[in-house]
Amino acid sequence: MSVPVVTIFGGSGFIGRYVAQRMARAGWRVRVAVRRPDEAYFVRPYGVVGQVEPIQANVRDEASTRRAIVGADAVIFCVGVLAEAGAQSFDAVMREGPGRVARIAAEEGVARLVHISAIGADPESDSGYAAAKGRGERAVREAFPGAVILRPSVVFGTEDQFFNRFAAMARLSPVIPLVGADTRFQPVYVDDVAAAAAGAALRGAAPGVYELGGPEVATFRELMRRMLEIIRRRRLVVALPRPIARLVAKASDLVSGVTGGLIAGPLTADQVRQLARDNVVAPGAAGLADLGVTATPMQAVLESYLYAYRPAGQYTEIQESAVRARS
Repeated sequence: MSVPVVTIFGGSGFIGRYVAQRMARAGWRVRVAVRRPDEAYFVRPYGVVGQVEPIQANVRDEASTRRAIVGADAVIFCVGVLAEAGAQSFDAVMREGPGRVARIAAEEGVARLVHISAIGADPESDSGYAAAKGRGERAVREAFPGAVILRPSVVFGTEDQFFNRFAAMARLSPVIPLVGADTRFQPVYVDDVAAAAAGAALRGAAPGVYELGGPEVATFRELMRRMLEIIRRRRLVVALPRPIARLVAKASDLVSGVTGGLIAGPLTADQVRQLARDNVVAPGAAGLADLGVTATPMQAVLESYLYAYRPAGQYTEIQESAVRARS
């Protein structure tokens, strides 16, 4: 009996690497399709020798995308960009890319397709990111009607660009400025998203959209205060007025444009627009539970990687214990 094959586009990224590990543990051969395979060799130990292999593919390129899909039993799309840089535009990566993958998967007789999108995806959004995500979903459904589309809220985990980013800022700055301080999020653990994606590829799931959120809803400000408590740092959390945020974003976009994306600013105009809307699971939407996944609470995970940002890192609790003992 032949071993089934899965192609994971973006399989070395934040979410993709967790999906790759789950598919490898399930006994599948895993193709990790990335633009630069030489930077993805770390995925090989996820399975036995030869089970998990990075291969070259660019979702903006027809030929390499097809080579990555041929012979696959399942395809999982995990590619995304948070900010545009050069040829990596929102449209090219998150609208055209998913559509191309879905079309070729259908042409090559792939049995199952899982597409990871995002809560807030909307073809008519004024956010380029959300609009591209929405148009990408539409292209996937048109080309591969049986696709499973996953929309996570903000994703947290060891390699995240959310809590890690602000914890690093808190090391140096006495102030944490926030755009959309009262915007609500429903953070979801990265391995829960991976479990949903892998489960849909392994066992199948009803076609359609699933919105993935954790068990807690909190404002941006509340999440930052929780992060500061974990890293044992007192910082002033300040809501940045939207007009000022737009000026900062405009300057950041200008610098990024002049340098061809080599220098990325702290904020983009598109992110300001995104942060004007809540990022939570819609009432009545299908979600993790419908895919057989129990959501992991933040308190079960955050401390396991944010401890590194404490004043004394892993030794902070020892120091605190010593202080209590002396007193």
